[in-house]
Amino acid sequence: MAFLGLAGWQIDVENPCVIMSQDKSREFLHSGNDKDKFKFFYKASLLQQVSDLLQNIDEHLKSANALVHELEESIKPMLKELDELQGKIKNMEHVEEISQRVQQLKKKLAWSWVYDVDKQLEEQRTKIGRLKDRIPACQAKIDLQLSVVEELMERISKKKAQIACMMENTSEVRRMKDELQQTLSLATKEKLELEEEYGRKGNQLQKMVKHVRLLEQQIQDIHEQHVKNTQVSVLPDINNRFLVLVFPCSVFSILCFLAITVITLAEESEIEEKLKGLQCEVDATASSLASLKEEESALLESLNEGSSEIRRIADEIEDFERKRREIEHSIREINQHQINKVTAFGGDKVINLLRAIERHQERFKKPPIGPIGAHLTLVNGDTWAFAVENAIGRLLNTFIVANHKDALVLRGCAREASYGHVPIVIYDFARPRLDIRPHMLPQTNHPTTLSVLRTENHIVYNVLVDMGDAERQVLVRDYDMGKAVAFEQRILNLKEVHTLDGYKMFSRGSVQTILPPNRKLRRGRLCSSFDGQINDLQRDASHVNEEAQQRRRRKRDAEGRLQDLQEDLQSVKRRRMNAERNLMSKKLALQDVKNAYGAEANASSASNLQVRMNEAEAKANKLKVSFENLCESAKGEIDAFDKAENDLIKLEQALHDEEAKKAHYEVIMNNKVLSLIKEAEEHYHDLEKNRLESCRKASIICPESEIEALGGCEGSNPEQLSAQLTRLNQRLQHESQRYSESIDDLRMLYEKKERKILKKKKTYKAFREKLHACETALGLRRVKFDRNASFLKRQLTWQFNRHLGKKGISGNIKLSYEEKTLSVEVKMPQDASSSTVRDTRGLSGGERSFSTLCFALALHELTEAPFRAMDEFDVFMDAVSRKISLDTLVDFALALGSQWILITPHDISMVKQGERIKKQQMAAPLNW
Repeated sequence: MAFLGLAGWQIDVENPCVIMSQDKSREFLHSGNDKDKFKFFYKASLLQQVSDLLQNIDEHLKSANALVHELEESIKPMLKELDELQGKIKNMEHVEEISQRVQQLKKKLAWSWVYDVDKQLEEQRTKIGRLKDRIPACQAKIDLQLSVVEELMERISKKKAQIACMMENTSEVRRMKDELQQTLSLATKEKLELEEEYGRKGNQLQKMVKHVRLLEQQIQDIHEQHVKNTQVSVLPDINNRFLVLVFPCSVFSILCFLAITVITLAEESEIEEKLKGLQCEVDATASSLASLKEEESALLESLNEGSSEIRRIADEIEDFERKRREIEHSIREINQHQINKVTAFGGDKVINLLRAIERHQERFKKPPIGPIGAHLTLVNGDTWAFAVENAIGRLLNTFIVANHKDALVLRGCAREASYGHVPIVIYDFARPRLDIRPHMLPQTNHPTTLSVLRTENHIVYNVLVDMGDAERQVLVRDYDMGKAVAFEQRILNLKEVHTLDGYKMFSRGSVQTILPPNRKLRRGRLCSSFDGQINDLQRDASHVNEEAQQRRRRKRDAEGRLQDLQEDLQSVKRRRMNAERNLMSKKLALQDVKNAYGAEANASSASNLQVRMNEAEAKANKLKVSFENLCESAKGEIDAFDKAENDLIKLEQALHDEEAKKAHYEVIMNNKVLSLIKEAEEHYHDLEKNRLESCRKASIICPESEIEALGGCEGSNPEQLSAQLTRLNQRLQHESQRYSESIDDLRMLYEKKERKILKKKKTYKAFREKLHACETALGLRRVKFDRNASFLKRQLTWQFNRHLGKKGISGNIKLSYEEKTLSVEVKMPQDASSSTVRDTRGLSGGERSFSTLCFALALHELTEAPFRAMDEFDVFMDAVSRKISLDTLVDFALALGSQWILITPHDISMVKQGERIKKQQMAAPLNW
């Protein structure tokens, strides 16, 4: 059994009664801790019990709230499953819609083939009529050319007869003319040869004359010297190189003859030595000339190589200049992209296109979205920029429209903006964002194109998936890793592999394909920052400029070497030409010496040569006069014959041209008219058969009236419908593979889960409402508890001060619920200083006991109990205090109406008598 004690009294919570004990009184009287006093008060006034109950209820409510919150959180996975089921149902409904559209397209496609054949039949009929209209015109041209040919052939026949008659008259004249011309040529040639021989012989004679005169001078000098020495007259004579001197038979004559003979022999020996020297010089000059020619050939070869090198360097410089211009153009484009990112996907023209779209916005059912690249950003930096560009670069400039009509309006806007061909994708804007399951993605740790891209537009996301297969394109870092992923690991749901350096790898069946990087592909359009690209391009431009400067320096050096080679070549050429002239002059000198050596035999023939030359000249003049006379007499006939021949050649050429024209028109008639008509008619019959077969097959699929009810096939051809059907079939197959359940099962499962979730939501809502009601009630109880505690605080102070006043003492109780403290202040009437005693231990024993009794009575008034007891409460009081205390207790007990038991060791005769008061005096204890 638990008891709560408070300064001399105890409260039994289960059996409410108040018991005052001496020990508790002493404990309360001697306690100086305000917090302990507060605890005594808090327990005695039952506020502690109520507060504990409220706190316990609050904890229970919090626990219940946590439990209800946990229950509510437990249905979130079910709600997520419900949302997934709803998404599946919507996708399945979309699949059913696609299936219906596929069926409609199949019907339209079947009848569109029929209508297409009808169009072809109409076009073929028009073509056949047009070709048949060409027959009369072509035949008329053939007839015209035939008449012209016949006329020309008749004229040619007449002209040939005329020429044959003229040829009989001029053939003899031509023969005589040719003979005279040939004879004249031979005579002229003979004359020239004789003149040349005459000139050469004359030169030789002149040299011989000079030599004879020199010999005569030498003989004259010898003779004069001899005359001086002997005073004898000498008569010289010369005949054919040998000197015959007529002297008297003397020693002088013999000496002169011997001297002349020796001179002659010396001259012959000198000539032979001269011939040998000239021959050696000729050989040395020829050898030098050969070496010069070899040197010239080597220089020419070096010159050609130098020219080729200069051309090659010039081509390299041109390549570097082209690269520099391309890099500068790229830098300008990137700077423009920094100003407006949209220009990266179409240039300046895309801005004009967007403005045109804005001007014609009311003509669109739904505004176009694009370009797609402007709606995309890369995740986690620009690492995969080039690989993504290589994977889906063809889609970045694309615009998305909702239907075919919007596509036509968009093309009109493109023409207005001079955009050229704008890539367009038609897509359903109402379709929600696609939910791609993990098992539908490539099972690899490498990223995909879709995973490195971020877009806020779900239509762009869907187009990347449906049109670009971005979720099936895997990105790797290098070539070897790409080969391993594409061809060795056999990854499911993998379409392509793209590397950082631009390689594209894929396999179709057993065929493995690797495409090299596309160097013309624009890079970095998706990058978040273009500064790095600009820096790279500037470095490339600087490198290209350095390479170009190096090539220019090499070109200048090569040109300098080439100029030196040209100078060397010119020098060698001059030396070679000098050597050739020197060789020729030496050969001529050698020939002259040889000719001079044999000039004695030829001196006598000089006169005969002059006669022959005169005869040849006379003969040539005579033949020339005869030839001129013959030409003059036959000039008229020859001119007429030449004119006739020229006329015949012109007529034959005209005939050839006209026959070619006639053949041309006949070829046109046969190959481009009749054959085309035949082919067109055969094709027309084939189309009729094809039309019947197509109509039969289309009627099996659906009647033509159903197609008319669907709006017909206007504006669509079989190729377009077939392409649409192929795309829808692919989408249908793609969507059908995502879910294996039927839509009815999904709907039933959805309704079942929805009912279960609604039931739980309703239950948890009821729990939440009850908890809310309990929390409201607890709040009201808490407010009421605080208000009662405040009232009890004031009542305790009033009652305590009232009970003290019976002895002329005043006091006050300071109680703070926030600080949980209680202090008792007592002011004694005999205290002259009027100071207040704040600690009961500063009072006397009787004062302290009386103050405690007043405090206990004040507490008794705050509590309800059927039984109350006090034991030895007055042991420390004097007689006066005891009398006041007993009277106060009796009056309080009578007024309160509860049962009191007062136990004291003192005399109780002073207690007044009453019906409700019973006194019990116990006998004194025995002393043993």
